[in-house]
Amino acid sequence: MFRITIVAVGSLKESYWRDAAQEYLKRLKPYAKFTIKELKEEAFKDEKDKKRVFAQEAVRIIASLPIDATYILLDLDAKQISSEEFAKNIQAMGERGSHLCFIIGGPLGVSDEVRQKADFLMTLSQLTFTHQIARILLLEQLYRAVTIIQRKTYHY
Repeated sequence: MFRITIVAVGSLKESYWRDAAQEYLKRLKPYAKFTIKELKEEAFKDEKDKKRVFAQEAVRIIASLPIDATYILLDLDAKQISSEEFAKNIQAMGERGSHLCFIIGGPLGVSDEVRQKADFLMTLSQLTFTHQIARILLLEQLYRAVTIIQRKTYHY
């Protein structure tokens, strides 16, 4: 069974996002033990305010990271991989007993300090998504990965 933590800046405010997340968490329950840590999203005025936002969110993100985990940062600048490659990577880390911790930054991304903590960078797409959509996409891809690993009929 996989141990997975998601550290996410911002919450799923609308019920449809919460419902989607709950559906994937329900599907993943037989395969993974999940912890989701939602962190306060820092309000910002403009691009000039970015340093302050990064610093304040970085403190919260780093304090929320489990000590015994492999950190995977969702980052727009990372190499894009296929669902099959993602499943292989998840399977390999799971076989090593790794506790996987996915980090989803806020609207402005994350600071270099958080980026340096990451063991791996991963992108869901070259498109930019809100953190709510990114979380649902991550949960869907995690479910897809376990169905690929388990040879279930979800991924075609």
